[in-house]
Amino acid sequence: MKTSIARTLKTTTALAAAAGLTILGAGAASAHVSVDPASTSEGGFSQLTFRVPNESETAKTSKITVTLPTETPFTSVSVKPMDGWKAEIKEAKLPKPVEVEGATITKAAASVAWTADAAHQLSQHEYQTFSISVGRLPKAGTTVTLPAAQAYTDGTVVNWNQPAVEGQAEPDKPAPSFVTTAAAGEHGAHGAVAETPAAEATPASATSPAAGDSNALGWAGLGAGLLGLAAGVAALLRTRKAAGN
Repeated sequence: MKTSIARTLKTTTALAAAAGLTILGAGAASAHVSVDPASTSEGGFSQLTFRVPNESETAKTSKITVTLPTETPFTSVSVKPMDGWKAEIKEAKLPKPVEVEGATITKAAASVAWTADAAHQLSQHEYQTFSISVGRLPKAGTTVTLPAAQAYTDGTVVNWNQPAVEGQAEPDKPAPSFVTTAAAGEHGAHGAVAETPAAEATPASATSPAAGDSNALGWAGLGAGLLGLAAGVAALLRTRKAAGN
C-alpha cells in the first residue's frame, strides 16, 4: 500500500510541476514587445496598440521608439495621448518615392517615440500599452514590420528587431509585425480607428503571441495541470479506501 501511495503522490507532483512549467512558458512568451492591430484591411486605417512589458529586474523602462515602414509608408500617423509620456513623431525622406493612391510620396513619418517622466517609468513586473492610428494599410498579404527599441534607466537599450522566418524557431528579440488582409467593405473615415470585421480573424503580432493569446495558453496549461492533480488525488483516495477494506 505504501508503494502505491508513494507512486500516486509522485505522479501527482509531476503533473502539477508540468502545469506550472506550462504557465511559466506562456508568461515568458508574452514578455515581448508586440503589436495588436484593430484592423488589417488593405487600404484602410487602423489603431495599432503596442504592448511593452518591463523585463529588467534592476532598471525601469523610460522610452520606447517604434520604427515605421518606408517601403509601404503610412500617409497618416497620429498618437493617442498618455499621461506622463511625451510622444514625438519624426518624419524622414523615403529611400525612394512611393505612389500612394495616385500621389507621389517622398517624405513620411519614420518613427514614433514615447518618453516617460520620472513618475511614469515602468518598474519591475509592469507593462504599458501605446497606441497610434495609421493609414492607409498596404495591399493584402504585406507583412508590416515595426521594430521597437526599449530604453531602460540604466542605459540599456533592447532592440526588438529580429524578423520571424517561417518554419524556424521564434527569434529572441522578435520585431512586432502583422500581415494585412483583403479589404472588407468601405474604408473608414480619414484618421478614424477602423474596426475589425466580424468575419475577419484579427492577427496579433506575427512574431509573438498577443497578450490575450498568451493568457489563453497559460489558462489552458493551468486547466490541464489541475485535471492531472485531481486525477492523482482521486487515485490516492481509492488506494486508501481499498487498503482500509
